[in-house]
Amino acid sequence: MVLALSMLIIFLLVMNIIQYVSRRRINNHLHEISEKLAEIIEHKTAEKVLLQTDQHSIQFLLIQINRLLAYNQKVFADYASTKDSLRKMISNMSHDLKTPLTVILGYVEKLKLDEKLSEDEKEKAILRLHEKVVGLISLLNQFFDLVKIESDDYMIPLSKISLNEICRKNVLDYYDLLLSKGLQVEIDIPDRNFYILGNEHALNRILSNLISNSIRYGSDGGVFGLRLREDKGSIAVEIWDKGKGIAEVHQERVFDRLYTLDDARNPQFQGSGLGLSISKRLTEAMNGSIHLSSKPFEKTAFTCIFKQMTY
Repeated sequence: MVLALSMLIIFLLVMNIIQYVSRRRINNHLHEISEKLAEIIEHKTAEKVLLQTDQHSIQFLLIQINRLLAYNQKVFADYASTKDSLRKMISNMSHDLKTPLTVILGYVEKLKLDEKLSEDEKEKAILRLHEKVVGLISLLNQFFDLVKIESDDYMIPLSKISLNEICRKNVLDYYDLLLSKGLQVEIDIPDRNFYILGNEHALNRILSNLISNSIRYGSDGGVFGLRLREDKGSIAVEIWDKGKGIAEVHQERVFDRLYTLDDARNPQFQGSGLGLSISKRLTEAMNGSIHLSSKPFEKTAFTCIFKQMTY
C-alpha cells in the first residue's frame, strides 16, 4: 500500500514537472511570437513569424498568424496600389479637365472682349466652343461610367445577340472616318451568324472604344482591320492595325484604370486612360475576356473573346 502510494506521488510529481516545463516552453514560445509580431508591426516588414516547435497548438497558432500577416500585407499592397491609382487619376483628370477648360475660357474671353470679331469669326469661335464643351461632357461621362461599372452591384442585362451584325454596324459607323484618314480597311466577318450571351449597348461601347483607339494611335500603319472568328467553342472579335504598336513593358498595364496609351504608344496624343478600362470591365461583365498583342508596324491587335451560344 505504501509502495503504491509512493509511486502515485512520484507519478503526480513527474506529471506536474512535465506540465510545468511544457507551460514554460509554451510561455517562452508565446513571448517570442509576441516580440516578433511587435517587430514586424513596428518596422512594417513583410516577414513571417518562424519558430521551431513540436507543440501542435503553437504550430497551428503560427499558421493562423502567418495567414493573417499575409492577408494584411495584401491589404496594404492593395491600398498602396489604389492610392497610387487615385493619385494618377487626379493628375490625369486635372490635366484632361484643365486643357479644355482653358480653351473654353479663351474662346469665351475672345467673344466677350474682342469687339472687332466678324460674324464669321464669331460663328467659328462658338462652334469650337461647343465642340470643347461636348468633349468635356464626354470625358466626365466616361469617368462616371467607369465608377458605375466598378461598383459591386453593377449588372447589365444579357440576351442572345449576333456579333456579326454588331461588328458590321460599328465598322459602318466609322467607315467614313477610316477612309478620310487614308486607311486601307480589311474586314473579315463571316456570313454565318455567331451568337453570344451579351448586351448590345455594352458591345457597341467596347467596339467603339477599340476602333477609335486603333484610328487614333494606329493610323501611321495605313491599315485598319476587324476580324470575327470561331476560337475553340468561343467567338473572337479582333481589331487590329499596323501602327507603331505598344511596347511590351506597357502591354500588361494598358487596361489599368487611367493608364493612358499616351504613355505607352504615342506621346503626341493626350487621353483620359478610361476607354480601355471601361472596355475590359464591360467585356468581363459579359463573361468574356480581352487581350492585347503587339508587334510594332507588323500587327497590334485587341481581341475580345466570348463564349459561343449554339442553341
